Amino acid sequence: MKLDETVISRAIIETYMSKLLSCLEVDVEIAGGGPSGLTAAYYLAKAGYRATVYERKLSVGGGMWGGAAMMNEIVFQEPARPIFEEFGVHIKRYADNYYTASSVECVAALTLGACRAGANIMNLVSAEDVVLHNNRVSGLVLNWSAVDLARLHVDPIATRSRFVVDATGHDMSIVQILARKAGVQLNTASGRAQGEKPMWADIGETQIMDNTTEVYPGLYVAGMAANAVHGGYRMGAIFGGMLLSGQRVAQMIIDRLGSE
Repeated sequence: MKLDETVISRAIIETYMSKLLSCLEVDVEIAGGGPSGLTAAYYLAKAGYRATVYERKLSVGGGMWGGAAMMNEIVFQEPARPIFEEFGVHIKRYADNYYTASSVECVAALTLGACRAGANIMNLVSAEDVVLHNNRVSGLVLNWSAVDLARLHVDPIATRSRFVVDATGHDMSIVQILARKAGVQLNTASGRAQGEKPMWADIGETQIMDNTTEVYPGLYVAGMAANAVHGGYRMGAIFGGMLLSGQRVAQMIIDRLGSE
């Protein structure tokens, strides 16, 4: 059979536009396709909720790809082991409470798991603002990452969701945008984004669960963004807390959605 270039183009355009239109109104939007964002999307979609992940880069996975110092192995601890096993990751026991796994396999497994659960993952899309209705975060303002990188004056599109999750990592970019543009008081000790402390893996991994919270009506934080917003310690190249935080934020939102 002959191939027609215009049919190929039409197939891409029509199916992508259908997917994009389905993202305009969802239950939960997640900014950041790192390990915590992908995990949250998986559990939300698995529970039957419409979840979309927006990742500004070409590839999802955040800092997990490179392991540590470009050695593509990751470490995680015992409490996170059931989550890695649920995603089908091959894990190796290194010592008591220490496990290792291929960073490449982990990213692939998290991504496939989220997609197969029904979550949408939109890469090369940046969240440049939030939708704020009646003192509640009610969606995201999106543009192509290329527009942002080229500093082009191109207007964005807006979406609507019942909850937004900032899983943008150290940058905590969604929280920063909200605080800067709206001047709101956050649900933190000081009412503002605290900024992350230096590395202390043991404390940082403990804090991340407590710091996975709703920091403003409609806006949750997960992963490294949670510690950065609340002033927690950096944990370095251990990834159990990332997945545990993603699972936790998903469950918190599932509980809220189920009660509303």
